[in-house]
Order: sequence, then C-alpha cells, then structure tokens
Amino acid sequence: MKRLTTLALIVGLCTVVGLFLSSGLEDVAAAVVSAGWGALIVVLARAVAVAWAGLGWFVIFPASARPSLPACINLRFIREGINTLLPVATVGGDFVGARLLTRRGVSGGLAGASMFVDLMTQALTQLLFTVAGLGLLVWLSGDGPIVRTVAGGLAVATPALAAFYLIQRRAGHRIVQALLSRFASGREWRALGAVDVLFDNLRRLYGNPARVGAGILVHLVGWVIGTCEVYVCLHFMGYPVSFAEALVIESLAQAVRGAAFAVPGALGAQEGGLIALCALFGIPAEAALALSLVKRLADVLVGVPGLILWHRAERAEAAEETDEARGRRLGKRLSPVLQPATLGPFYSYAPPRMPAARHTDSEGDLKKCA
Repeated sequence: MKRLTTLALIVGLCTVVGLFLSSGLEDVAAAVVSAGWGALIVVLARAVAVAWAGLGWFVIFPASARPSLPACINLRFIREGINTLLPVATVGGDFVGARLLTRRGVSGGLAGASMFVDLMTQALTQLLFTVAGLGLLVWLSGDGPIVRTVAGGLAVATPALAAFYLIQRRAGHRIVQALLSRFASGREWRALGAVDVLFDNLRRLYGNPARVGAGILVHLVGWVIGTCEVYVCLHFMGYPVSFAEALVIESLAQAVRGAAFAVPGALGAQEGGLIALCALFGIPAEAALALSLVKRLADVLVGVPGLILWHRAERAEAAEETDEARGRRLGKRLSPVLQPATLGPFYSYAPPRMPAARHTDSEGDLKKCA
C-alpha cells in the first residue's frame, strides 16, 4: 500500500510540473497575484467549511454520549490537516480523529461508529452535490464529453456508496475489520474497540434518522460554502462567473478529487480537472492553475494548524501514558512497605503480641511465685 501511494505521489507531482510548464509559469504567477485579497477570502471560506463539517460530525451523536462541539471542530481540523497534507490516502486522518475522540470521554466503539457514519453522510452529500453540478452543466452547456465522463463516474460511484452503507448495516464485520487493518495502525484499531461493539454503535446511530438527516443537511450546506472559493477567486482574477457556474466547477472538481483519493492531496488530478472544467466557461488554463494554487494555499494554511493540534494531542497522550507507567512502577516498589498497620483500642499503634509458648511459660512462673 505504501509503495502504491508513493508511486501515485510521484505520478501526481510529474503531472503538476508538466501542466505548469505547458501553461507558462509567468502567466500562472500573474494570475495568482491578481487574486489579491480574494486568496485570503478563500482561506477564510475553507476554515469555515472545515468547522462546519465538525458540526456535521457533532449532530450525529446521541445527546447522552455527545462530545462537545469545540472538540468535534478541533478534531475535524486535525482530520483535514492529515488528509490534505500528509502522504496518506484521504481516510487516514479520519481514523486518527476517531482515536483522539476516545481521549475526550467517548467510548471506542461509538467513536469509530461516528467516524463511519460521518464518512457516509459526507460521501452521500458529495454524490448529491455532484449530481446537482452535473444537472446545472447540462442546463448551461448541454451534453458533451465531460457530462458523459461524469455520468459514467456516478454510475460507478452510486453502487459503491450503496455497498458501503450495506456493509455498515449488515453482517460486514470481516470486511470492515480488513479495511481497518489496512488503513489504520494497530494503535488506532485498539482504540475503536471490537468489531461487534462497533456494529452495535453503528446500529445505534443509524437507528435515529433525524440525527443522520441533520448530518446530511449540514454537510450539504458545507459543500455550498466551498463553492464560494471558486466564485470569489475567479472574480478577483478578472473572470466573473455566476454562482451556478462556480457550483459546477466546484462540485465536479471535488468529484475528481474524490475519485483520486489514493493520490496524496489529489496532486495532478485537481489541476487537470480544474483546467478542463474552467475551459467550459472560457477561463484559460493559467487561471485554472492559479485557482488550484490558491486552493492549495488554503489546504496549507488550514491544514498546518490541524497538524499542530494533532502533535500537541499526541504529546499530551504520550505524557499521560508515561505518568501512568511511572505510577504503576512506583506502586510496585512501595507495595511491600505500605502494609496496613494494626490499630489498638486507644492508640494508633498496637504493640506486637508475645508468642503463645512464651506466654504460657510466663503464666507458670507467676503461679510458682504465688
């Protein structure tokens, strides 16, 4: 798996370099500079979208075992930083977030189940977002190669998403366990508990359609917030598009990123997808690559704080484990010394009793004296 990820990363980097060289580095740099304050707005919109996704994770928990909203938002930034900036598949951060959630008082089984349900609601809303973008594209531009390509991708993604849901709802214990063993380290897996416990919590969460529906609604709004990135950035670069056109670009670009989940950061896939989608509305390749660079900037500026939070959480957890280990060692050393003392009737210490044999001899001596 690591070799495949490394190979995908190399191919993605080569693709990015080729696209930038073919479009002209000076033209791309000029387009990025023209974005100006729009780049800052894109970063702010990304931060809002990530925090909003934390709300989508928060609402699926039952009220009796729900972590705090700040905890869900905090861990959502950690998930985002790992998934976008580290050379892992785009689900590695989700397992880390679930494990760290167990440090916030949530049981391992519930933390793991909430992560799966959150992934399911995100995937479902992304599918709906892509369908909406495809419908708008057909309405704006009619049929074409991109429409047919995206439609083919949806034809593959829909059964896969349905299978992912059925695995969580039916007897998919072995499949889930294999996935956890592949994508999560032993440390993360131990924190999530046994598979049976995990599935019990999955049934518990899916058994409340209102909470799941609330999560779906929140994530749908989150995808629309992401559309503001495209809309604002292109306007500042001098390529005004309607919100419907921005939604087409954002939704289908996110679909491309989702399809390239095995490539760290979707390197190359995002750039190529944006070039093809922006061309539909007369936006040149250098502007599309500049848009991709601004999005990458948002990845870094929002993801790095998440990685810092992750580092602090791991250090705190390691310190707790070290303190516990020291406490256990100290308890073993002191256990022979800290024996309970015998309390006398009037004093805190009772003198030791004389041996029985000696006590008998003393009584005999007293009788002789008498």
